[in-house]
Amino acid sequence: MSILGTRVVRTEDPVFLTRGATYTDDLTDERLTGALHVTLVRSPLAHATINSIDVEEARSAPGVVAVFTGADCDIAPALLFPAANKAMLRPFLATDRVRYVGEAVAAVLTEEAYQGEDAADLVDVDYEPLDAVVDMKEALKDEVLLFPDAGTNTVTGMHLAKEDPGDELFADCEVVVSREIVNQRVAAAPLETRAASAYWGEDGRCTIFCSTQNAQSARDEVASWMGMDAKDLRLILPDVGGGFGAKIGADPEFALVAWLSKKVGRPVRWNESRSENMTGMVQGRGQLQTITIGGDRDGTVKAYRLDVVADAGAYPRLGVVLPMFTRMMAPGTYDIPNVFSSAQVVATNTTSTAAYRGAGRPEATQAIERAMDLFADEIGMDPAELRKKNVIKPEQFPFTTKGGAEYDSGEYAKAIDLVCQAADYEGLRAEQARRRERGDALQLGIGVSSYVEITGGGAFVENATVQVHPDGTVTVLTGTSPHGQGHATAWAMLASEELGIPVEKITVKHGDTDLIPTGAGTMGSRSLQTGGVAVHNASVELVELAKQRAADVLEASVGDLELDKATGSIVVKGAPGAKSVSLADLAGTEELKVFHEWDAKKPTFPFGAHVAVVEVDVESGKATVERIWALDDAGPILNPLIFDGQRHGGIAQGIAQAMLEEVVFDSEGQPLTATFADYGIPSAAELPSFDLVNMETPTTINSMGFKGVGEAGTIGSCPAVHNAVIDAVSHLGVSHIDMPLTPVRVWTAIHEAQKESAK
Repeated sequence: MSILGTRVVRTEDPVFLTRGATYTDDLTDERLTGALHVTLVRSPLAHATINSIDVEEARSAPGVVAVFTGADCDIAPALLFPAANKAMLRPFLATDRVRYVGEAVAAVLTEEAYQGEDAADLVDVDYEPLDAVVDMKEALKDEVLLFPDAGTNTVTGMHLAKEDPGDELFADCEVVVSREIVNQRVAAAPLETRAASAYWGEDGRCTIFCSTQNAQSARDEVASWMGMDAKDLRLILPDVGGGFGAKIGADPEFALVAWLSKKVGRPVRWNESRSENMTGMVQGRGQLQTITIGGDRDGTVKAYRLDVVADAGAYPRLGVVLPMFTRMMAPGTYDIPNVFSSAQVVATNTTSTAAYRGAGRPEATQAIERAMDLFADEIGMDPAELRKKNVIKPEQFPFTTKGGAEYDSGEYAKAIDLVCQAADYEGLRAEQARRRERGDALQLGIGVSSYVEITGGGAFVENATVQVHPDGTVTVLTGTSPHGQGHATAWAMLASEELGIPVEKITVKHGDTDLIPTGAGTMGSRSLQTGGVAVHNASVELVELAKQRAADVLEASVGDLELDKATGSIVVKGAPGAKSVSLADLAGTEELKVFHEWDAKKPTFPFGAHVAVVEVDVESGKATVERIWALDDAGPILNPLIFDGQRHGGIAQGIAQAMLEEVVFDSEGQPLTATFADYGIPSAAELPSFDLVNMETPTTINSMGFKGVGEAGTIGSCPAVHNAVIDAVSHLGVSHIDMPLTPVRVWTAIHEAQKESAK
């Protein structure tokens, strides 16, 4: 019986549930003995010039070993994302200007961590406040410039890809609906905040321990910033307590910690507080979208336009490129003949933006799914039926959309049907009608979403090494980098399936650039379809290598040999009881090891459909998500336990954005959501039961048929819940409410609609 497709309990969990994880700040590595602790002095202003920094009093504080400012720092300011405006460089410690609240202006090194806060308070910075620009529309006016040398706040524009068709796009449409919507900023808020430790060896090499999603690219980034050869830098990942995209690559602080260690000649540690994380770690989303959809009254959608203004924050990072994914995925699951999109990315006096679970694709889905509901409402058509009428049909695959994506496979209408059947969609609509007729205070809302997402993150190449040892154990080296995904279990299952060696005898290693020099890490739902396939292929090749080695031992031709998976031994086909040789014995005579690099060359496109049911108290505006049905099709399921866990996490984060989460800055750039007391992280009490519906449509991109699932739940659940809340009050004249759907926003929308109808 195959182990694939079975609910194997995660081998990682016993350590986490007993001893606990070992995060970067927990390390007791002897190489860090005597490490100094870094406390960063951060700007309290969003935009100001720095007249002077006085550190003399801080230097004399108890436990202080050194204090450094930007004037001391000889690491050149860096462009944190290559596609950004070349003048928008970030200094590692600010010198003449600060551009967001929380920007580091000095570094205090102390013997004990607790001494750093007191000493940092003694650093006297003379700021001259400047006007701040927080609103994206205002930033586009270039009246307040973050980088005067750039002459503009526009980081990059993606609106010139083809000629703007203007109103001609909708010339053939009977109905056209347009709306401006906000896809608000959210915080990644991982369990473990950012952290790094560094020391320099006698050989001149630097070792950095840090919390990141991809060791190899983080190594390369830090080496580049520091002007080092990457071979002189070793980067090691301890346990990583969540990333959600915000820990892709390196943070500038990693390079700063390494530089400080070299300057003082001692190991150095840095670990930020939660408030520092909420103001300093990259944030997600942050798009202002104008959606326009047109078609005929029979429900045929003929044209769609999406115009995006995206917020890069103060220093452009990965957020610069994410609107590209929004534009690419703009048509969603629909066969729309005419599609146009544009994007502008603008700098503001706020925290930088980057990836957050889905990274550009949820924004696209949110836009098209709101557009479909607005269109359905305008023509009086059921939103589920409208979607089924316009989705791409199975026989059309592979299908190249007007967004330029080549979808590999999908059955979108079937997914909508299955999830609606599971939810008893008709029964829910009947109950909704009864409540509306009675005028109940608690109204029912039903939201539908159909989605497709691109997985692979642009990183299609991954490697794996599989080695059998003389004691019968196996080591798997992988370029992927888990932070909760269950790779140790999943990769062991893939190797076990081919080698006939139990999962408990297989160890998976990752995140050490000396041990694994190349790799692309984990992001973009890429790991199974790249890293997992690499492990599978390496295991298959290892069996072939073992058969070649065993041919001499067994005095048989390679073609007559096979692996007996019950014993992990090479045997002669059709000769039970004949001589055999185990993989372990073969490893005892000569190293039995295979390296495999897999290049998928293309992304895959998982898809699905969600139905959400909410109750809205129309008297108070309070909305409650009662239930959600989710169909997330990512091809064959390797381990249903891990698969469902990824879906649960994704669905929770999608609901959280729809209902609770929003990073807020005031007009002066002051963060108003810098603690968990102000920022709405959901607990289990705020989440409903998840009803999971399965469907498995394999891809042809890899031999296993795998697609990615890590972000799918977020992409499907958020618009379903958003649509459901608006649906609950649509009969009162409400057509749209921006997220998060807080009671005051829902209440306000109801009362504004009532005022409008009373005119």
